[in-house]
Amino acid sequence: MKPLAVTMGEPAGIGGDITLSAWRDRGRMDLPPFFVIDDPARLERLARRLEIDAPVAPIGDPSEAVGVFAEALPVLAVGGRVSAEPGRPDPADAPLVIAAIERAVALCLEGRAAGVVTNPINKAELYRAGFTHPGHTEFIGHLCGGARAVMMLAGPSLRVVPATIHLPLAEAVRALNGADLVAIGRIVLHALRRDFGIDRPRLAYSGLNPHAGENGALGREDIDIIAPAVAELARDGDSVVGPLPADTMFHAPARAEYDAAICMYHDQALIPVKALDFDSAVNVTLGLPIVRTSPDHGTAFDIAGRGVARPHSLISAIRLAGEIAGHRRG
Repeated sequence: MKPLAVTMGEPAGIGGDITLSAWRDRGRMDLPPFFVIDDPARLERLARRLEIDAPVAPIGDPSEAVGVFAEALPVLAVGGRVSAEPGRPDPADAPLVIAAIERAVALCLEGRAAGVVTNPINKAELYRAGFTHPGHTEFIGHLCGGARAVMMLAGPSLRVVPATIHLPLAEAVRALNGADLVAIGRIVLHALRRDFGIDRPRLAYSGLNPHAGENGALGREDIDIIAPAVAELARDGDSVVGPLPADTMFHAPARAEYDAAICMYHDQALIPVKALDFDSAVNVTLGLPIVRTSPDHGTAFDIAGRGVARPHSLISAIRLAGEIAGHRRG
Protein backbone atom coordinates (compact mmCIF):
# COMPACT_ATOMS: atom_id res chain seq x y z
CA MET A 1 0.00 0.00 0.00
CA LYS A 2 1.36 3.41 -0.99
CA PRO A 3 0.57 6.37 1.29
CA LEU A 4 -1.17 9.57 0.30
CA ALA A 5 0.81 12.83 0.20
CA VAL A 6 -0.76 15.78 2.05
CA THR A 7 0.63 19.24 1.28
CA MET A 8 1.10 21.83 4.02
CA GLY A 9 -0.87 24.58 2.24
CA GLU A 10 -0.61 28.13 3.60
CA PRO A 11 1.24 27.70 6.91
CA ALA A 12 -0.52 30.67 8.53
CA GLY A 13 -3.89 29.04 7.88
CA ILE A 14 -5.63 26.01 9.35
CA GLY A 15 -3.90 23.39 7.20
CA GLY A 16 -1.59 22.32 10.01
CA ASP A 17 -4.42 22.35 12.57
CA ILE A 18 -6.67 20.05 10.55
CA THR A 19 -3.83 17.78 9.42
CA LEU A 20 -2.82 17.12 13.03
CA SER A 21 -6.48 16.56 13.94
CA ALA A 22 -6.99 14.20 11.01
CA TRP A 23 -4.02 12.08 12.10
CA ARG A 24 -5.31 12.07 15.70
CA ASP A 25 -8.69 10.80 14.44
CA ARG A 26 -7.19 8.33 11.92
CA GLY A 27 -8.49 5.19 13.63
CA ARG A 28 -11.96 6.41 14.42
CA MET A 29 -12.31 7.76 10.87
CA ASP A 30 -10.69 4.72 9.24
CA LEU A 31 -8.23 6.82 7.26
CA PRO A 32 -5.65 5.34 4.88
CA PRO A 33 -1.97 6.05 5.66
CA PHE A 34 -0.73 9.50 4.67
CA PHE A 35 2.29 11.72 5.17
CA VAL A 36 2.51 15.50 5.09
CA ILE A 37 5.08 17.60 3.24
CA ASP A 38 5.84 20.35 5.73
CA ASP A 39 8.34 21.73 8.21
CA PRO A 40 8.48 19.09 11.01
CA ALA A 41 9.50 21.67 13.64
CA ARG A 42 6.50 23.84 12.76
CA LEU A 43 4.09 20.93 13.21
CA GLU A 44 5.65 19.99 16.52
CA ARG A 45 5.20 23.56 17.79
CA LEU A 46 1.65 23.65 16.50
CA ALA A 47 0.72 20.34 18.12
CA ARG A 48 1.96 21.66 21.48
CA ARG A 49 0.07 24.92 21.01
CA LEU A 50 -3.15 23.09 20.15
CA GLU A 51 -2.59 20.41 22.80
CA ILE A 52 -3.13 17.70 20.20
CA ASP A 53 -1.48 14.37 20.98
CA ALA A 54 0.17 13.93 17.58
CA PRO A 55 3.84 12.92 17.66
CA VAL A 56 5.72 14.00 14.54
CA ALA A 57 8.02 11.50 12.81
CA PRO A 58 10.34 12.97 10.15
CA ILE A 59 10.78 10.59 7.21
CA GLY A 60 13.27 10.61 4.36
CA ASP A 61 11.11 8.78 1.82
CA PRO A 62 7.37 8.09 1.35
CA SER A 63 8.05 4.36 1.68
CA GLU A 64 8.66 4.92 5.41
CA ALA A 65 5.24 6.47 6.02
CA VAL A 66 3.10 3.34 6.28
CA GLY A 67 5.39 1.81 8.90
CA VAL A 68 5.22 4.79 11.27
CA PHE A 69 1.67 6.02 10.57
CA ALA A 70 0.05 4.08 13.41
CA GLU A 71 2.27 5.72 16.03
CA ALA A 72 3.16 9.16 14.62
CA LEU A 73 2.38 11.63 11.86
CA PRO A 74 4.96 11.05 9.10
CA VAL A 75 6.44 14.33 7.84
CA LEU A 76 8.57 14.66 4.73
CA ALA A 77 10.57 17.86 5.15
CA VAL A 78 9.57 20.57 2.68
CA GLY A 79 13.14 21.83 2.50
CA GLY A 80 13.06 24.97 4.60
CA ARG A 81 11.94 26.55 7.84
CA VAL A 82 8.47 28.08 7.91
CA SER A 83 8.34 31.67 9.16
CA ALA A 84 4.59 32.28 9.47
CA GLU A 85 2.65 32.11 12.70
CA PRO A 86 -1.04 31.14 12.84
CA GLY A 87 -3.11 33.92 11.32
CA ARG A 88 -0.05 35.89 10.21
CA PRO A 89 1.20 34.89 6.74
CA ASP A 90 4.79 35.60 5.75
CA PRO A 91 5.60 36.12 2.04
CA ALA A 92 8.91 34.35 2.61
CA ASP A 93 7.02 31.05 2.92
CA ALA A 94 5.54 31.19 -0.60
CA PRO A 95 8.37 29.16 -2.25
CA LEU A 96 7.89 26.42 0.36
CA VAL A 97 4.12 26.31 -0.26
CA ILE A 98 4.74 25.90 -4.00
CA ALA A 99 7.53 23.37 -3.40
CA ALA A 100 5.22 21.18 -1.30
CA ILE A 101 2.70 20.99 -4.15
CA GLU A 102 5.40 20.28 -6.73
CA ARG A 103 6.94 17.55 -4.58
CA ALA A 104 3.60 15.86 -3.90
CA VAL A 105 2.65 15.79 -7.58
CA ALA A 106 6.08 14.50 -8.57
CA LEU A 107 5.87 11.67 -6.03
CA CYS A 108 2.47 10.67 -7.44
CA LEU A 109 3.71 10.76 -11.03
CA GLU A 110 6.67 8.60 -9.98
CA GLY A 111 4.32 6.07 -8.39
CA ARG A 112 5.70 6.66 -4.88
CA ALA A 113 2.49 8.14 -3.47
CA ALA A 114 -1.07 6.96 -4.06
CA GLY A 115 -2.48 10.47 -4.47
CA VAL A 116 -2.16 14.04 -3.29
CA VAL A 117 -4.45 15.87 -0.85
CA THR A 118 -3.82 19.61 -0.89
CA ASN A 119 -4.40 21.88 2.08
CA PRO A 120 -5.75 25.38 1.29
CA ILE A 121 -3.37 27.99 -0.11
CA ASN A 122 -3.35 31.79 0.03
CA LYS A 123 -3.14 32.76 -3.63
CA ALA A 124 -2.52 36.45 -2.90
CA GLU A 125 0.81 35.63 -1.25
CA LEU A 126 1.75 33.20 -4.01
CA TYR A 127 1.01 35.77 -6.72
CA ARG A 128 3.45 38.15 -5.06
CA ALA A 129 6.06 35.39 -5.29
CA GLY A 130 5.52 35.00 -9.03
CA PHE A 131 2.85 32.28 -9.08
CA THR A 132 0.99 32.66 -12.38
CA HIS A 133 -1.81 30.10 -12.22
CA PRO A 134 -5.42 30.91 -11.28
CA GLY A 135 -5.36 28.30 -8.53
CA HIS A 136 -4.43 24.85 -7.31
CA THR A 137 -6.37 23.00 -9.97
CA GLU A 138 -4.73 24.75 -12.92
CA PHE A 139 -1.25 24.51 -11.36
CA ILE A 140 -1.56 20.79 -10.79
CA GLY A 141 -2.83 20.32 -14.35
CA HIS A 142 0.29 22.16 -15.52
CA LEU A 143 2.52 19.93 -13.37
CA CYS A 144 0.83 16.91 -14.93
CA GLY A 145 1.96 17.90 -18.41
CA GLY A 146 -0.83 20.28 -19.27
CA ALA A 147 -3.66 17.83 -18.62
CA ARG A 148 -7.12 19.39 -18.81
CA ALA A 149 -8.12 19.59 -15.15
CA VAL A 150 -11.82 19.64 -14.25
CA MET A 151 -13.00 20.61 -10.76
CA MET A 152 -15.67 18.51 -9.07
CA LEU A 153 -17.15 19.16 -5.64
CA ALA A 154 -18.25 15.82 -4.23
CA GLY A 155 -20.29 15.30 -1.08
CA PRO A 156 -22.53 12.57 0.32
CA SER A 157 -25.60 14.25 -1.20
CA LEU A 158 -24.36 15.75 -4.45
CA ARG A 159 -21.53 15.87 -7.00
CA VAL A 160 -21.26 19.06 -9.06
CA VAL A 161 -18.88 20.36 -11.72
CA PRO A 162 -18.79 24.07 -12.62
CA ALA A 163 -18.23 24.47 -16.38
CA THR A 164 -16.67 27.88 -15.70
CA ILE A 165 -14.91 28.58 -12.42
CA HIS A 166 -13.29 31.80 -11.23
CA LEU A 167 -14.76 34.28 -13.70
CA PRO A 168 -17.02 37.28 -13.23
CA LEU A 169 -20.54 36.22 -14.08
CA ALA A 170 -20.72 38.26 -17.29
CA GLU A 171 -17.46 36.69 -18.49
CA ALA A 172 -18.63 33.22 -17.48
CA VAL A 173 -21.67 33.55 -19.74
CA ARG A 174 -19.51 34.68 -22.66
CA ALA A 175 -17.06 31.84 -22.03
CA LEU A 176 -19.65 29.08 -22.42
CA ASN A 177 -19.27 27.04 -25.59
CA GLY A 178 -20.47 23.67 -26.76
CA ALA A 179 -17.05 22.13 -27.36
CA ASP A 180 -16.00 22.78 -23.76
CA LEU A 181 -19.27 21.42 -22.39
CA VAL A 182 -18.79 18.21 -24.37
CA ALA A 183 -15.14 17.84 -23.34
CA ILE A 184 -15.99 18.41 -19.66
CA GLY A 185 -18.85 15.93 -19.88
CA ARG A 186 -16.61 13.22 -21.29
CA ILE A 187 -14.02 13.78 -18.55
CA VAL A 188 -16.72 13.59 -15.88
CA LEU A 189 -18.29 10.44 -17.31
CA HIS A 190 -14.87 8.75 -17.50
CA ALA A 191 -14.11 9.74 -13.90
CA LEU A 192 -17.45 8.49 -12.62
CA ARG A 193 -16.61 5.09 -14.09
CA ARG A 194 -12.90 4.91 -13.23
CA ASP A 195 -12.69 6.85 -9.97
CA PHE A 196 -16.13 6.37 -8.42
CA GLY A 197 -16.87 2.84 -9.64
CA ILE A 198 -20.19 3.72 -11.33
CA ASP A 199 -20.65 1.35 -14.28
CA ARG A 200 -23.43 3.32 -16.00
CA PRO A 201 -23.10 6.93 -14.86
CA ARG A 202 -25.91 9.42 -15.27
CA LEU A 203 -25.04 13.04 -16.00
CA ALA A 204 -27.26 16.13 -15.80
CA TYR A 205 -26.59 19.59 -17.23
CA SER A 206 -28.13 22.65 -15.66
CA GLY A 207 -29.58 25.42 -17.73
CA LEU A 208 -28.02 28.86 -17.68
CA ASN A 209 -31.08 31.06 -17.72
CA PRO A 210 -34.18 31.00 -15.48
CA HIS A 211 -36.33 27.96 -16.31
CA ALA A 212 -33.56 26.81 -18.70
CA GLY A 213 -34.47 29.68 -21.00
CA GLU A 214 -38.19 28.92 -21.45
CA ASN A 215 -37.69 27.79 -25.05
CA GLY A 216 -35.73 30.93 -25.89
CA ALA A 217 -38.02 33.45 -24.24
CA LEU A 218 -35.44 34.05 -21.48
CA GLY A 219 -32.26 33.63 -23.50
CA ARG A 220 -30.90 31.48 -26.33
CA GLU A 221 -27.85 29.93 -24.59
CA ASP A 222 -29.76 26.89 -23.36
CA ILE A 223 -31.01 26.12 -26.87
CA ASP A 224 -27.93 27.09 -28.86
CA ILE A 225 -25.07 25.95 -26.60
CA ILE A 226 -26.13 23.55 -23.84
CA ALA A 227 -28.77 21.40 -25.56
CA PRO A 228 -26.53 20.49 -28.57
CA ALA A 229 -23.72 19.48 -26.18
CA VAL A 230 -26.10 17.23 -24.26
CA ALA A 231 -27.36 15.70 -27.51
CA GLU A 232 -23.80 14.98 -28.70
CA LEU A 233 -22.94 13.17 -25.48
CA ALA A 234 -26.21 11.24 -25.55
CA ARG A 235 -25.37 10.01 -29.06
CA ASP A 236 -22.33 8.26 -27.52
CA GLY A 237 -24.78 6.08 -25.61
CA ASP A 238 -24.37 7.72 -22.23
CA SER A 239 -27.20 8.79 -19.94
CA VAL A 240 -27.08 12.57 -20.24
CA VAL A 241 -29.99 14.96 -19.71
CA GLY A 242 -30.48 18.71 -19.78
CA PRO A 243 -30.51 21.58 -19.76
CA LEU A 244 -32.56 21.36 -16.55
CA PRO A 245 -33.91 24.39 -14.69
CA ALA A 246 -31.32 25.06 -11.99
CA ASP A 247 -33.93 26.05 -9.41
CA THR A 248 -35.55 22.59 -9.40
CA MET A 249 -32.71 20.13 -10.05
CA PHE A 250 -31.19 19.99 -6.57
CA HIS A 251 -34.02 18.81 -4.33
CA ALA A 252 -33.78 15.20 -3.17
CA PRO A 253 -36.03 13.45 -5.75
CA ALA A 254 -34.30 15.32 -8.61
CA ARG A 255 -30.80 14.47 -7.31
CA ALA A 256 -31.74 10.79 -7.28
CA GLU A 257 -31.93 10.89 -11.08
CA TYR A 258 -28.25 11.66 -11.75
CA ASP A 259 -24.77 10.87 -10.42
CA ALA A 260 -23.23 14.27 -11.15
CA ALA A 261 -24.43 17.66 -12.36
CA ILE A 262 -22.54 20.02 -14.64
CA CYS A 263 -23.44 23.62 -13.86
CA MET A 264 -22.77 26.67 -15.94
CA TYR A 265 -20.98 28.91 -13.44
CA HIS A 266 -19.26 28.83 -10.06
CA ASP A 267 -22.06 29.73 -7.66
CA GLN A 268 -24.68 27.71 -9.50
CA ALA A 269 -22.62 24.63 -8.61
CA LEU A 270 -21.17 25.54 -5.23
CA ILE A 271 -24.25 26.96 -3.52
CA PRO A 272 -26.21 23.68 -3.55
CA VAL A 273 -23.27 21.46 -2.60
CA LYS A 274 -22.26 23.75 0.27
CA ALA A 275 -25.86 24.01 1.45
CA LEU A 276 -26.18 20.23 1.50
CA ASP A 277 -22.67 19.06 2.44
CA PHE A 278 -20.84 22.04 3.91
CA ASP A 279 -18.53 20.10 6.25
CA SER A 280 -18.02 17.01 4.11
CA ALA A 281 -17.76 18.23 0.51
CA VAL A 282 -14.45 17.49 -1.21
CA ASN A 283 -12.76 19.23 -4.13
CA VAL A 284 -11.72 16.50 -6.60
CA THR A 285 -9.65 17.24 -9.70
CA LEU A 286 -10.75 15.09 -12.64
CA GLY A 287 -8.86 14.49 -15.86
CA LEU A 288 -5.42 14.02 -14.28
CA PRO A 289 -3.08 11.03 -14.41
CA ILE A 290 -2.89 11.26 -10.60
CA VAL A 291 -5.42 11.33 -7.77
CA ARG A 292 -5.95 14.79 -6.27
CA THR A 293 -8.46 15.92 -3.67
CA SER A 294 -8.70 18.90 -1.35
CA PRO A 295 -10.94 20.14 1.46
CA ASP A 296 -13.63 22.49 0.22
CA HIS A 297 -12.73 25.54 2.31
CA GLY A 298 -10.11 28.24 2.58
CA THR A 299 -7.24 29.13 4.88
CA ALA A 300 -9.44 30.53 7.69
CA PHE A 301 -6.74 32.83 9.12
CA ASP A 302 -9.15 34.07 11.79
CA ILE A 303 -9.30 30.71 13.57
CA ALA A 304 -5.83 29.30 12.78
CA GLY A 305 -3.95 28.07 15.82
CA ARG A 306 -6.97 28.37 18.11
CA GLY A 307 -7.95 24.72 18.22
CA VAL A 308 -11.43 25.25 16.78
CA ALA A 309 -10.89 24.37 13.10
CA ARG A 310 -13.03 21.40 12.07
CA PRO A 311 -11.08 18.70 10.18
CA HIS A 312 -14.14 17.08 8.62
CA SER A 313 -13.58 18.24 5.03
CA LEU A 314 -9.89 17.24 5.10
CA ILE A 315 -10.81 13.87 6.57
CA SER A 316 -13.35 13.41 3.77
CA ALA A 317 -10.71 14.46 1.21
CA ILE A 318 -8.19 11.92 2.56
CA ARG A 319 -10.78 9.16 2.65
CA LEU A 320 -12.03 9.91 -0.87
CA ALA A 321 -8.48 10.06 -2.26
CA GLY A 322 -7.88 6.62 -0.80
CA GLU A 323 -11.10 5.30 -2.33
CA ILE A 324 -10.29 6.71 -5.76
CA ALA A 325 -6.76 5.29 -5.60
CA GLY A 326 -8.30 1.93 -4.76
CA HIS A 327 -10.66 2.10 -7.75
CA ARG A 328 -7.71 2.94 -10.03
CA ARG A 329 -5.71 -0.01 -8.73
CA GLY A 330 -8.76 -2.03 -9.68
